[in-house]
Amino acid sequence: MDLRGVCDFTDFFVLATGTSDRMLTSLAESTEEKSKADGAGNPFIEGLPLSGWMVMDYASVVVHLFSPEKRAYYQLEDLWKDGKILLRLK
Repeated sequence: MDLRGVCDFTDFFVLATGTSDRMLTSLAESTEEKSKADGAGNPFIEGLPLSGWMVMDYASVVVHLFSPEKRAYYQLEDLWKDGKILLRLK
């Protein structure tokens, strides 16, 4: 989601859903590995897979990893509806 001009603390959100704690862990690990390989550095990470919501803050990109229940509850796409969705995969 492109938030440039909408938000002052980041440029993009990446929103992803994992259907289990194990999947959320894998998503977080692979995101961190790929980001390090691309030179993005270490993110600030908040939350755990058990909580159903993890945030990986890379400054200009913030990655949100949700359980299906937490994603439905927080509805970030609606909260940040002025942002432009660049890609949606289901």
